[in-house]
Amino acid sequence: MIRNILGSLVALAGAASAVLSPFRDWYAGRAGQDYRLEDLFGGITAAESGVLVSILLPFLAAALLVIVGVVLRSRLVVALAGLVVLGFTILWMVRQGQAAGSLVVAGDGSGLQVGVVNALAGGLLMLIGALLMSGRGRRGRQSRREREPVEPYAAPAADQVDTWPPTQEPGMSVQTSPWPEPEVDPYTGPDPRDPRTRSYPQAPHPEDDPRDPVHPPHRPPPQG
Repeated sequence: MIRNILGSLVALAGAASAVLSPFRDWYAGRAGQDYRLEDLFGGITAAESGVLVSILLPFLAAALLVIVGVVLRSRLVVALAGLVVLGFTILWMVRQGQAAGSLVVAGDGSGLQVGVVNALAGGLLMLIGALLMSGRGRRGRQSRREREPVEPYAAPAADQVDTWPPTQEPGMSVQTSPWPEPEVDPYTGPDPRDPRTRSYPQAPHPEDDPRDPVHPPHRPPPQG
């Protein structure tokens, strides 16, 4: 939470610096709003430009991206805005260097001026703000997933048995089968055909057992 607030403030400060930069001098006393946006692609000319068709236009778009990124807590959108500002500023420097033959920094105002510094600083602040932001995070995605309603399994029809997967109907879920369950044979002792258990004592078969299974054996009465 603190990282998002700090990153948002840094990114918004960068957006403000980028938007204000065209109203300051960029090169040799010429303000950034005097450079037409089309001059960045076709070459710098001496023609004057309107405010809304100047280099201010991409900077306004970048500021809107920063606001959207801060609201959505999206690091990617904020970083994209910073790249837009830096990209157009560097493109202007390339075109201005081609038009003037070279780029110089002079104390008398005949070279690069404070407007360019504001634009570059604004783009860098946007990137720094994107790095500081923590984004939505896993907790935000999990809470959103938890808020989504979970649909239960549909109840089975009246003529169907409650089978897997489990439903909301009462009772145990069973796995039905059209075939009868196999019965386990009772244990009758070791297998005489197995050489490993052939020496074990064998239980007598029921038909070979002389004892009466109903009446237990008893001693005959004494002869008197």
